[in-house]
Amino acid sequence: MTLAERIDAFLAWAEQWARGLYHGMVAHPAYEKIEKEAEDIEDTFMLACFPDAFGIPSPVSYYTAELLPYLEDEFEAWERRMWDRGSLLERKGQQYHF
Repeated sequence: MTLAERIDAFLAWAEQWARGLYHGMVAHPAYEKIEKEAEDIEDTFMLACFPDAFGIPSPVSYYTAELLPYLEDEFEAWERRMWDRGSLLERKGQQYHF
């Protein structure tokens, strides 16, 4: 292996290492926060549309029932998340306590 090939191999390794470091320190935590916030917003929307699933009477449920065929894939996962979650305050508190 020549010196130029060794240098190229080292530079490729260093670039891969730097990308991994950047992803682990900057990008990944940001993606996690964005995903959690999007999930919270989606949960709020679904709860506003389908409060009957948790025994909360709502006069708009008759109209939002028309959305159910479009949201059926997300509905089961949402319902499972809502039953597993202790409370919304507990979830929000986890964001600020590492």
